[in-house]
Amino acid sequence: MFRLSQFMNELVNPAPLGIKRNPPGPVVIWNLIRRCNLTCKHCYSISADIDFKGELSTAEVFAVMDDLKAFGVPVLILSGGEPLLRPDIFDIAHRARAMGFYVGLSSNGTLISPDNIGQIAAVGFDYVGISIDGMRETHDRFRRKQGAFDASMAGIRLCREQGIKVGLRFTMTEDNAAELPDMLQLMEQENINKFYLSHLNYAGRGNRNRDSDVQLEITRRAMDLLFETALAHARSGNDMEFVTGNNDADGAYLLEWVTHNYPASAEHIAELLRQWGGNSSGVNVANIDNLGAVHPDTFWWHYSLGNVRDRPFSRIWTDTSDPIMAGLKASPRKIKGRCKSCRYFDICGGNTRVRALQLTGDPWAEDPACYLTDGEIAPNNVSVAMHGDQ
Repeated sequence: MFRLSQFMNELVNPAPLGIKRNPPGPVVIWNLIRRCNLTCKHCYSISADIDFKGELSTAEVFAVMDDLKAFGVPVLILSGGEPLLRPDIFDIAHRARAMGFYVGLSSNGTLISPDNIGQIAAVGFDYVGISIDGMRETHDRFRRKQGAFDASMAGIRLCREQGIKVGLRFTMTEDNAAELPDMLQLMEQENINKFYLSHLNYAGRGNRNRDSDVQLEITRRAMDLLFETALAHARSGNDMEFVTGNNDADGAYLLEWVTHNYPASAEHIAELLRQWGGNSSGVNVANIDNLGAVHPDTFWWHYSLGNVRDRPFSRIWTDTSDPIMAGLKASPRKIKGRCKSCRYFDICGGNTRVRALQLTGDPWAEDPACYLTDGEIAPNNVSVAMHGDQ
């Protein structure tokens, strides 16, 4: 995840560079259930409104939580499918909070209602993220359910009224990128705390729809708008937060944008971006699926590192005898193509490996969704050419 607002705050109020502190363990995104009441076009878990056999029991979930806590995992994101369809979701969430995890809930929002908002509030979730894929007509088409937009927005409002930090997540494709300005306006109108722009990743149903991924120029213009919006909010001093995910080229492109528009701040932002370091799948980000299989992140469901029913997560995560884990944990990673000679490699870390794998069959090939030009990433490039100046 690229925490854009943190960098914009540094543009407005720069602070001395601190010591880089690695997290004690990975953030774990946990797909507790695969069942979902929707069948979204870009679903990476290819969920459906049916029961999936073999999912972890409550007792098994609790045992894994004990291992995660002992291993130093700081954050649990409870996801699905639709996690609110799991009968023991509140038992799991309460226990996670009592154990001291930062606990997030990742939901489509349609099942958040006056009947359960009290239970959701009682957990004390640190954050509830709800996916919105565009304005009403577009969202309902993506979610394949009429009325989904209104139901999700009602869920967002219920969370907000209960004082729960709630965020709007927008997965951008060529089919909905034009609605990004409307989505940012919706965030302000609804007083939503956080906006998360997710680039389409090639996995699950998203893999089958990768032909609709945004063209590189559309991505650049969308990021320009997001940068300008996040900077305006940083200058205003409000607490609205902007983040992006699934394309670590965002960090490199931010540095291009800063160098072009605020050159005096470029080196400070560059130092912060190098500390960030880009893609951390298999290092600081982990995934456990509904059956207990462990993956480098949520988009690697086709590739299991092991199962928590057979070995503790802590042993799976540190086992570099697996070639994928060995490659992901290598520092620096050995990436081919444009990434190999890119002058921003220490910022983005070679970007998303699963996207390269899906398109080329090679997890160490260059990321095909990097939207910087060959000139911008050239090792000997000392000037900056934004798209408006080319």
